[in-house]
Amino acid sequence: MAIVKHIKSRNANYSDALNYLIFQHDESTGKMILDEFNRPLRRDELYVDGLNCNPDTFDVECYECNEHFKKNRSRSEIKSHHYIISFDPRDKDEHHLTGEKAQTLGLEFVKNHLPGHQALVCTHTDGHNGSGNIHVHIIINSLRKLDIEPPPHTTRTIDCKAGYKHHLTKDYLKYLQQELMNLCQRENLYQVDLLSPAQHKI
Repeated sequence: MAIVKHIKSRNANYSDALNYLIFQHDESTGKMILDEFNRPLRRDELYVDGLNCNPDTFDVECYECNEHFKKNRSRSEIKSHHYIISFDPRDKDEHHLTGEKAQTLGLEFVKNHLPGHQALVCTHTDGHNGSGNIHVHIIINSLRKLDIEPPPHTTRTIDCKAGYKHHLTKDYLKYLQQELMNLCQRENLYQVDLLSPAQHKI
């Protein structure tokens, strides 16, 4: 089954997000793993793209956007949003899901449902604690860079304007869960009803 998880961050250092996606980290401490020469170890397999930004300069471009709109200057402000789409481990063998295919689906998801933001989309194939499940990390600058056309789920037109921030409401999360279920159904991937209470904790 595929799930979508959301994490908000007040960390003003956008480089930390990029480093997490590209380099290996200790899952218990969160610290970067270094080789014998004190250099960070790159993840074994990853796919990374930038939307409305170059992935290599994601941090600089986010700073520039924030300064342009004079936002994200205080410590209390949410600087970025991190969405994680985790696919069922069985999809690799039974439905031929690859890291490259998951990356394509992640890019489609961002373009359709998180448009106008500077976004990093990065797929890892190692899974949590070696579980092997393919998962897609989506990190967006909380500040929208570009104006967008109001999508169907939008209730406030201001949320579609450049210079305003992304807000995750309960209804919006339900919308994203439904869209993920639709995506998995279309691609014949394992999926459960994310909108109904689970009988057992996962």
